[in-house]
Parts: sequence; C-alpha cells; structure tokens
Amino acid sequence: MERNEIIKAYGTDFTQMIQRLLEYAGLEEIIRQKQERMAGVCGQGEMRPEKMRIAIKPNLLDCTPADYGATTHPEIVEGIIRYLQARNYTNITIMEGAWVGGNTQEAFKHCGYRDIEKRYGVPLIDCQHESSYRVSCAGMELSVCSCYQDVDFLINVPVLKGHCQTQITCALKNMKGLIPNSEKRRFHTLGLHRPIAHLNTHIHQDFIVVDHICGDPDFEEGGNPLVRNCIMCALDPVLSDAYTATILGYGARDVGYVKLAEQLGVGSADAEAAHIITIEGVNCEDMPDSHKVLAVSYAVEDVDSCSACYAVLISALNRLKEEGFLDKLESRIIKDRIAIGQGYRGRKGKCGVGNCTRLFDFNIPGCPPSEDEIYEALKERYEN
Repeated sequence: MERNEIIKAYGTDFTQMIQRLLEYAGLEEIIRQKQERMAGVCGQGEMRPEKMRIAIKPNLLDCTPADYGATTHPEIVEGIIRYLQARNYTNITIMEGAWVGGNTQEAFKHCGYRDIEKRYGVPLIDCQHESSYRVSCAGMELSVCSCYQDVDFLINVPVLKGHCQTQITCALKNMKGLIPNSEKRRFHTLGLHRPIAHLNTHIHQDFIVVDHICGDPDFEEGGNPLVRNCIMCALDPVLSDAYTATILGYGARDVGYVKLAEQLGVGSADAEAAHIITIEGVNCEDMPDSHKVLAVSYAVEDVDSCSACYAVLISALNRLKEEGFLDKLESRIIKDRIAIGQGYRGRKGKCGVGNCTRLFDFNIPGCPPSEDEIYEALKERYEN
C-alpha cells in the first residue's frame, strides 16, 4: 500500500470486510517492514511476530453504541485481531481513554470490547488510569499516556464523523484518547487545533482503519447516524482527515488541525491527489444535507469548553430548534447567549452551562450536565 492511497470497501459483514481490506492493503508486509527497521536500529536480528507490540486505538468516547454514530464498531476491531493472530502477531492490546466526563471502563463494557477481551485474550488499557510523560511535540510540550511508550506498531481505528467544535474528527483527533484527562482539558484552553496537530508529530500512526459505517456527520457523540456501510484503510492520517473533510462537505484544508499537521510534516492534505481504491461494493458518498451545529451555534458563547459539555448543549439546543421553540426566541437568545467553557471559571454572568459557570445568575450544573437536564432547564428558563 502506498502513502497516497485510501482503500475502501462497502458491505454489511464488517468482520469479513476488514480482513479482506487488510489483505489487499498488505498489512502483514507493512508490519514486517517496520520490524526490519526496528531490528536495524537496535542492531538485532529478525524480530519474531509474537514480540511485536501492536496497539489498536478505537474511538470510545463514552458508552454510546456504535450504531448510534459515535463509537468504533467492535466487529472491525475483532476482524483486525483475527487477521493479526492468524499471522502469529499475538502481542496485542486495545488502548483508549474516554472523553472528559466519560468512563472508559463502562465504554469497554457497553460497546462490546469486554467480549473481545475475553474471546481473544487481548488486554484493554484504560488511558484514564495511566501515568503520563512530558514530551516536546515539534516545540510544544504535551503530556502523553505512558502506555504509548510500549507500542511498536499503532493501528488507529477512528470513526468518520462530524465534531461540534472542530467540524470533523477522524484519524488525527482520535489520538487525544492517548493523553490524560488533565491534558484533554488543557487542549481546549489552547484552542484544540494547534495541540492536536502537534500531538501527531510525536504519536505515530502506523496504519489507519476508518470506521465509515454510520458516523454522525454533525456530532461526535452520535444521535444522527448517516449509514454508509464503508470501511477505509490509509497510511497517512492527514490525508485521511483531508478526505474526511471533503466527504462531510468541507474543503480539505478548512479544518485547522489538518492544515497545521500538514505544515508540521505529519502528512499531506492534498485530497485531490489521493488515489481512492474501492475493492468491493458501491461507492455511495454524498454530502450531508446540513450541518446542525451551525444552525444553533449563534445561541452559544463558548470559551475553552470541553467537547463533552459543548456537545450535550448543542444536542439540547437542536431538540429545542426541532420543536420550533428556539427560532421563536432567536432575538432574545442572541442578546443573552448561553455561556460555556473553562474560560468562565470565577466569572459572573447571566446564563451558563456546566460547573465552570457556577457563579452565573442562571446555571445548569454538571461536568457535564446531561442533555435532558440542559433541555428541560433552558425550556423552563425561556418559557418564563
């Protein structure tokens, strides 16, 4: 497989699809080539397959089922494990850290990964409970979970979906699961795009499997799945995300961290130069009908909010909009926008969501509060 290639398959037998994709892409040879490079650097002989430490990084931001459009389908990860174990690559782990406010252990359980652990003997590593180390990432000091230091070959399995703050999320942003919660919060104070790009100068993705089965084109937490029944493979995370941006209706370099990652030398954002190969099924890509976040973002005043908090607020506002309630109050809300984010800690104001706005006259507490709590509280506030 070449670095400018993106290989795709369409169908509904995901476990078999991914194994055929990996065979076509030549994953075994890609791993073997890295084994040879590592052996050359260390001055050692051939590294046996069972010694190669392979980590699989899915997207399990919370307990949301995969068919909701938010998390990686376990069938894909199962197919990768079966492919690897059949070739004697048995030193495999699954690494993930849920988003701030989420519980990785619960996500492992409810998203089907505990079953995979038992069936294939693959340990699950909860990055929320890992120690971390500081490292310079192209001039930016960042904290990374220590488990990454034990990885020889990283297989990233993100979900192709929209994001309420960065427009898209796929390969590059999925590496946030390998940093501690404290660093995730700091990423938001730094503006997300720059630290995401810099993080990927240190964390190297050796192979990417994109879950494009039914990702939500608007929200990273799911709820509006767009069924495509597609799985993709790539070697370049920047190209993968640039292509994702075009699928979701943006320009390849419209997403800040994609453009920055290209500038930092992580990969290429030239989606037009990508060689797209479809090995089975029918290509059915089309643009999403709308971007729901943009339709309600006028009501929000965001300063360094965490993704989980912002996402549930946007979801609640969309429910109000679908009921016609939000549009009736548009002029009032514009004058009295809803504050959210770490930048409001210790400050006062009129209306705020989350514990960071606890000093506001009207506050919906929680870290984060639930979508239902926000929906009910805002409806009651604006009805009066």
